[in-house]
Formats: sequence, structure tokens, C-alpha cells
Amino acid sequence: MLLLLLGLPILALVLRVEPSHLVERLGDPAVLEGLKLSLVTSTAAALAVVVLGLPVAYFLATRSFRGKRLVEVLVDLPMVLPPTVGGFALLLAFGRMGLGGQALALFGLSLPFTTLAVVVAQVFMSAPFFIAPARAGFASVDRRYRDAAATLRAPEPLVFLRVLVPLSLPSLAAGAGMSWARALGEFGATITFAGNLPGQTQTMPLGVYVALQQDLDLAVTLSLILVVMSVALLVGLRSLTGTIPGVPGARVPRL
Repeated sequence: MLLLLLGLPILALVLRVEPSHLVERLGDPAVLEGLKLSLVTSTAAALAVVVLGLPVAYFLATRSFRGKRLVEVLVDLPMVLPPTVGGFALLLAFGRMGLGGQALALFGLSLPFTTLAVVVAQVFMSAPFFIAPARAGFASVDRRYRDAAATLRAPEPLVFLRVLVPLSLPSLAAGAGMSWARALGEFGATITFAGNLPGQTQTMPLGVYVALQQDLDLAVTLSLILVVMSVALLVGLRSLTGTIPGVPGARVPRL
């Protein structure tokens, strides 16, 4: 019954597609514009999450400190927070009257309702999807490898890059992929914080929302593209995590 519930909507979407209309719509400027904006912003968000999230995941996995539970809750909160609430909170923080917004205004900058705001909203909502598996990957590495590196007096950054990261690559790859997918599909926080401006902040999910009211064929085309990209990502991740270093039998990296 659950499989039927999961599969029937996707089947209905596929059956709704008319090949002739699909080919014609793939060249539609609205499709190309939305696809380009979505790919650029979601990729930028995923890269930012990886760069900023790696040290957070590492310290949560390897350190005990006062307030750690609070940090864990803060990191995981966007995963369960309604996206519109997240977008509203970002707007309050970085709007004209917010602390962040006032600081940016000193430099003549404004963040809301810009393409950068799309990236910020995506980072906010997708960060937990990388940090959680990255932290689990770091925590699963046998402590003896770190201890052996310490006896060789290897500096901690070198141990992190040459030992922990290679042995945690499956988890890091899965987290990066899921973070990118979450950013690609982000809707609520984006429309609340960045608005729905064609060519500037209207990503593909927002394009689907608008097209549902104006052009059903366009909505079907955009939705199908997102489904295909999501399926390709899942298949790629399953294939990748079975071949990259860190799976059972992988060699211990040399310092």
C-alpha cells in the first residue's frame, strides 16, 4: 500500500507527459531560465554547505564540550522546521530592520529578494542533510587510526584531510548529494525570503507553482525534469558509495 502511495503520483506525472509537447517545452525560455538558476543556486549552496559544514561535523563527531547538545539541536532544527518559518526567520534576520540586514546596509548591501538570498535560503534548509551523515561518517572511523596518526605527531589538519576524509567519503558524498537535492527542491524558504522573481529568484519549484495556475504543460515539464534529476542523483549516489574509498576493504590512507 505504501509503495502504491509512493509510486502512483510519479506514474501519474509520467503518463501525463505528451512526448511532442515535452520536446517543444524543453526549449521554452522559462524552462531553460528556471533550470539554469536552479542548477547554479543549488550547486553554490551545496558547495557552501560542504565547506562550512565539514568543520562542524568534525567537531561534533570528535569533541565533547559544554553546550554540545544545544549546538546539535541548532544544526538539526532546519530539518524539522517548516520551510516558510525558516524563510520568515531569515527575512527577520537579514531584512532592513534585522541585525544582519542593518550590518549589510552599512556597506550599501541588501540581501532579501536577490539571487544570493536564494542561495542563503537553500544553505539554511539543506545544511543538516550534509552535516548529519558527515558527522556519522567521521564518528564511524576507528579511533585507532587517529591515535596512530597522533603517535606519528601528524598535525590535526593533516589527520583530518588524509585519514578522516578519505575513510568517510561515502558518507560525505551521500550528504553532499542529499544537501544538493534538498537545495534544488527548496520552495517555502525561498519564496518567503527571496521572492518569486522570474530570472532572478524563480527556481524550478517556484516555476512549477506559477505554471500550475497558468500553463499545466509547463508545470508537467518542470516537474518531470526535477523527477529525472532526483532519480539520477539517487542512482549515482548508490553507485558511487559502492566504489569510492571508505567502503569495507578500503586501504588505510598514508600520512
